[in-house]
Amino acid sequence: MNVAIVGASGAVGQEFLRVLAERDFPIDNLLLFGSTRSAGTKYTFRGKEYTVKLLQHNDDFKDVDIAFTSAGAGTSKEFAADITKFGAVMIDNSSAFRMDEEVPLVVPECNAEDALKRPRGIIANPNCTTIMMVVALQAIENLSHIKRVHVASYQAASGAGQAAMDELVEQYREVLDGKPATVKKFAYQLAFNVIPQIDVFQDNGYTKEEMKMYNETRKIMHSDVLTSATCVRVPSLRSHSEAIWVETEQPLEVSDVKKAIAGGEGLVLMDNPEKQEYPMPLFLAGKDPVYVGRIRKDLANPNGLTFWLVSDQIRKGAALNAVQIAEYLIKVGDVK
Repeated sequence: MNVAIVGASGAVGQEFLRVLAERDFPIDNLLLFGSTRSAGTKYTFRGKEYTVKLLQHNDDFKDVDIAFTSAGAGTSKEFAADITKFGAVMIDNSSAFRMDEEVPLVVPECNAEDALKRPRGIIANPNCTTIMMVVALQAIENLSHIKRVHVASYQAASGAGQAAMDELVEQYREVLDGKPATVKKFAYQLAFNVIPQIDVFQDNGYTKEEMKMYNETRKIMHSDVLTSATCVRVPSLRSHSEAIWVETEQPLEVSDVKKAIAGGEGLVLMDNPEKQEYPMPLFLAGKDPVYVGRIRKDLANPNGLTFWLVSDQIRKGAALNAVQIAEYLIKVGDVK
């Protein structure tokens, strides 16, 4: 298997290398690509040193079987034809193709088979907050159709990259030292604060991030589900959290939902309030599953449930989900 990573020097690109190594992904040849800023950088993978090549419009992808791309929507759109023209499967982590009718949007726990129909040779990785949520929703959907979802996300600084994480740490130091906080990555100081805006506002008052959750959930789940989201940046370093309310067609028992979550693919039930056991980002960074807890009836809706989940958005919300898609293609023999 010949594998390429585009955007190898970024946070997700580095996570690709870790995940591929940990899961013993079958790789005969590995190619790393990046911008002029990262070209020439060297990384070690499975004991061998690799140099990042400059991404260019040429035939560098001629022998590539799978290309993981995470270099931004603009780069994905510009280089998609170069990456796929010789038959490589492009698994794209950007927003470039997510709502393209000819590009499947895949979370393997929900709709792995969609990856087999890709007229453009591209498979899109959903937004991290959507991925985390639909893994849990799928377990509930299997019990009763979900009609509506309300979700509030609590998104860590890492969602905006390594520079944002570094800035948050520096802001805490500055504030505690009585100095003005350095603000570059976000509209406001994040340390000791929460910011109720992720991405730009749309005409309907929702942000682009919130509309991604609305649109992507319907496409992934092949559902008429309606999702209303409020996405908030919080001053934690890594792993996103979500508070979720769902309305199902039929009322569900909490015990049945807990059983479904406990047995659901990619899920871990962490729900023991008597012992104050519930998912928290501080303890779950670097983990693969989506952790779910605080499952209870919605007091405002007889057909409603509410719960809390946490997952590492750089792993399951990005690199791991893409690698799982590739593993599925290999399993069913659908790679050139």
